[in-house]
Amino acid sequence: MKKSSMRSAPLRLCATFLFCLLLNSCAHKFESADIIIHNAIIYTFDNEMTVTEAVAIKDGKIIETGKERHIMNKYSANEYVDAKGRAVYPGFFDAHCHILNYGKTFIEVDLRNCKSWEECVQKTKEFAAKNKSAWIRGRGWDQNEWAVKEFPTNELLNAAFPNTPVYLTRVDGHAAIVNQIALDKAGITVLTSVSGGTVITKGDNPTGVLIDNAMELVKSKMPNLSKAEIEKALSFAGANTTSYGLTTLCDAGSEIGVFKIMEQMQAKNMFMPKVYGMLVPDKDGFAFAAKNGIYETEKMIIRSFKIVSDGALGSRGACLKEPYSDAHEVMGKLLLTEKGLDSLIAKMYDLGYQVNTHCIGDSSNALMLRLYAKYLEKTNDYRWRIEHAQIMDVKDMGNFAKYSIIPSVQPTHAVSDMPWALDRVGNKRIKGAYLFKTLLNQNGMIALGTDFPVEEINPFKTFYAAISRKYYDGKPITGLQNEVLTREEAFMGMSKWAAMAAFMLEKTGTLEKGKAADIMILDRDIMKVDEKDILSTMVIATFINGKRVHSLE
Repeated sequence: MKKSSMRSAPLRLCATFLFCLLLNSCAHKFESADIIIHNAIIYTFDNEMTVTEAVAIKDGKIIETGKERHIMNKYSANEYVDAKGRAVYPGFFDAHCHILNYGKTFIEVDLRNCKSWEECVQKTKEFAAKNKSAWIRGRGWDQNEWAVKEFPTNELLNAAFPNTPVYLTRVDGHAAIVNQIALDKAGITVLTSVSGGTVITKGDNPTGVLIDNAMELVKSKMPNLSKAEIEKALSFAGANTTSYGLTTLCDAGSEIGVFKIMEQMQAKNMFMPKVYGMLVPDKDGFAFAAKNGIYETEKMIIRSFKIVSDGALGSRGACLKEPYSDAHEVMGKLLLTEKGLDSLIAKMYDLGYQVNTHCIGDSSNALMLRLYAKYLEKTNDYRWRIEHAQIMDVKDMGNFAKYSIIPSVQPTHAVSDMPWALDRVGNKRIKGAYLFKTLLNQNGMIALGTDFPVEEINPFKTFYAAISRKYYDGKPITGLQNEVLTREEAFMGMSKWAAMAAFMLEKTGTLEKGKAADIMILDRDIMKVDEKDILSTMVIATFINGKRVHSLE
């Protein structure tokens, strides 16, 4: 009995050792993660276009993607997110938007969707009754949406607001209508002339409509928004963008002071999206660039400028090579002289900043491509961009590839413009309009954006417009079907390629190891559902740097 007990002691010791070893190995089997998103269809958009099932996140970055069993057996997490078989994508990267202008639609008169000038004036009166201010401001009217598709005149505004100046910006931001007291404050008369702009007149009086640079005559008399007003507007904008799965916003032209307020709000988690900022080319913007060079924080990069070369097609300010088909005396205007544009480009080039230029008309597109070529000389990695590239002379298209120029395009323009775009430019020129596929083929990529608040903030409309070339009711847009993008191309334009166009692809835009966990979970798989179901897609959750910033569950 004693001998048996003695013999079993080493066996018990060995068993205990093996058990402890097993426990120890099990305890160290799992690597730590903060979040695991699993039970998902995960589109990584890496070079192999891998689709997988789970992703592990730590310290705001992706540490691995892979099959469900592999990730769940390798990592232990503080939080597990069951996607319930839903589609998971990189967060949308909006390549062209106007953050503050969108936010202002929540604190000023919102005239979008008004069906007449009378409705615009009525909404302005209702707003003014609740919001006392020295100036009344608003945005969003579009005469192309009215029964009478003509610019309004300001008599109704004058009657409603005889003593308070009113400034109402057109939806595209390239025209405004003001009342008489605002004209008087700016000293505008029927004789007023301004380079790069137009004061619309009727008989012996201004109508109140100002095009492009003429708008500045009144804007210069208006008080600036306070910091509190800017913060309020940005707060609205930030909350709405994340609810649509937008994780990075390329702001197409703001003053450095606005970007500084955004940055302060980001630091306090009051504004969650990341921002790639294009500076307006003013004295303060150039001074900032000269002092800071490429400026980068965790959530903001500033290394580019935005030039505006011409106006918009809807207000006939886009600069065309030949007169407008529906206004034979009008060709649109450059907002700066060729010499002035060249001078700006030279300053930006010397600072090592990216140049991005708003170009709508075929004349302005041709000019800016030619001016870019002067500095770029050949293929390069400067990533200079043409914003919109809307009406092109096909013979100018090759310069995109020749000089590695990136087209940055907003597909929803093809939907909203087409009811009247043919009237503006005619049958011949419309063949060079909204050429998404042709532009993509120049360099094998295209950056896509919403252009909110000119268009709606909803990126699923951008995606739908790019892949279908149909109106939102499903009816085809005549003559444009050969320019559709594939679903994969459209999404890369809204994620991977948009990030590349903003020098951010090393950090975001795809779901790969080492990149930021900028992720959205959708209620349906937009790579597979019927086209008609894309527009009703809901974002279940949005993550920025691994932090949940929006959730429906």
